[in-house]
Amino acid sequence: MSDTRFKRTVEDFLCEQCGFAVKGSGYTNHCPACLWSKHVDVHPGDRLALCRGLMEPVAFEQERGKFVILHKCQKCGMQKKNKVDKNDDLSLMSKGSL
Repeated sequence: MSDTRFKRTVEDFLCEQCGFAVKGSGYTNHCPACLWSKHVDVHPGDRLALCRGLMEPVAFEQERGKFVILHKCQKCGMQKKNKVDKNDDLSLMSKGSL
């Protein structure tokens, strides 16, 4: 049985959507420049997903007074919500990109 607890994994990565060099904090799950993500986890931080598809930011939602990004995997269709980070380019919200 898989462990469902969060696993903090500190990783830097190159965004496969826009090429931005992302400095990971262990909580980083999407690119702050374009807001795209990658389907790598079954449970947060475990890196056990086999899909590896790019996840498009399709909507912003507000939950308990904080914004979250709804990502949809372009390969398998899975949807997942991720917290907005202080370093995210939120101008994409006002540009109607989502």
